[in-house]
Amino acid sequence: MAAQIHHLQCTFLPSYSTKKPSLELKPHFRSFKISASKSSTSSIAGRKLRAAVIGGGPAGSSAAEALAAGGIETFLFERNPPSVAKPCGGAIPLCMLEEFNIPLELIDRQVNRVKIFSPSNIAVDFGKTLKSHEFIAMLRREVLDSFLRSRAQSTGANLIAGLVTNLEVPTSPISPYIVHYTAKNNSRRSIAVDVVIGADGANSRVAKSIDAGSYTCAIAFQERIKLPDEKMEYYENLAEMYVGSDVSPDFYAWVFPKCDHVAVGTGTVCLKQDIKLYQRAIRERVKPKISGGKVIKVEAHPIPEHPRPVRVRGRVALVGDAAGYVTKCSGEGIYFAAKSGKMCGNAVVKASEGGMKMIDEGDLRREYLKEWDAKYISTFRFLDLLQRVFYGNNACREALVELCGDEYVQRMSFESYLYKKLADGDRWEDVKMVTNTIGSLMRSKILGKEMERLII
Repeated sequence: MAAQIHHLQCTFLPSYSTKKPSLELKPHFRSFKISASKSSTSSIAGRKLRAAVIGGGPAGSSAAEALAAGGIETFLFERNPPSVAKPCGGAIPLCMLEEFNIPLELIDRQVNRVKIFSPSNIAVDFGKTLKSHEFIAMLRREVLDSFLRSRAQSTGANLIAGLVTNLEVPTSPISPYIVHYTAKNNSRRSIAVDVVIGADGANSRVAKSIDAGSYTCAIAFQERIKLPDEKMEYYENLAEMYVGSDVSPDFYAWVFPKCDHVAVGTGTVCLKQDIKLYQRAIRERVKPKISGGKVIKVEAHPIPEHPRPVRVRGRVALVGDAAGYVTKCSGEGIYFAAKSGKMCGNAVVKASEGGMKMIDEGDLRREYLKEWDAKYISTFRFLDLLQRVFYGNNACREALVELCGDEYVQRMSFESYLYKKLADGDRWEDVKMVTNTIGSLMRSKILGKEMERLII
């Protein structure tokens, strides 16, 4: 479903300005008008630019690797190294393996079969058009995160095992940011840096420190279930997605295969207090397939529903979940986390000329935020719209699953999702797809009340 939805969119600073840039407010975004000229900054005498990256997930590790490789003195903070299980579906697109040099041995399953189930349990095989070499990579976050952190460390980043408790924002433009943290031995320490990248998740302390504003969060609930061998064989290369008001009022539920177990979960933003009811419902839907299984881990985690109002302030930038880079409808976040971290790290390197010059807010907005928004802002806005269209009621969810059965939709969707670029399509087929979409929605509206009665 993530694929189908993707295609439907086609230490001392010499000077610092506190003047707010001109902006135009958009839903969930502020698009800043930035001067093309470089900010006036001075060289750093006797040292390199110092950067702190708070959070060692895909976003933070990718940022730290880019910074360290570019000559920045980098400190990567992670409270739980080397590896802790993360409540995450763990699906990543094919292009991420090459772009971020992810070894194949990290992948638990190469999924080339996807089934989507409608509220009335009509199943659609989604993935019939995948080529022999194409698949969705399924992995465990604890494995991926540990690998990315280790690689950032080997590149030159200083890994600090500790919990960041506070970011002290300077009151003067010539003062450093002070990162306060508690080390593994419970000692309280601090470090002064020039630049801070917040990659510390949906409940970001860095975001709060710079008054980045709030955003709506969903909650994802997931159980890892170890199945008998014969049951696990069924999910060898198969992922399942379920939609319906029983399993989620505004999202979907899933069964994703891992190395020796499956992840069964769901999510919601509008009725978070009922998340366990929805989890029981997805377990009931897949009961015959997971009977005899043993729950080995229960996980819950907040997921941002849209980007924060502020993602750059002063010499602080937010990336990943801290910035709100999780797509609507599909809930995809791993790739966008790693990509935003990499882009932000490279932006700091470029603006500072390899750590030789100080940077300011204008640099971060120009080199990171403007580039990110130009590349992805339309994707996030369009998926927000699709969420409201297709997840509003069971009738619309039936229409969504119906559309997923079209092979042209499948081919174009997977090409767009797997490679994160708009696939080349056929004009006539595109017209037919739009027509079919409108037709499905119209039929859903007409039959909606009848379907609701049948399901009840």
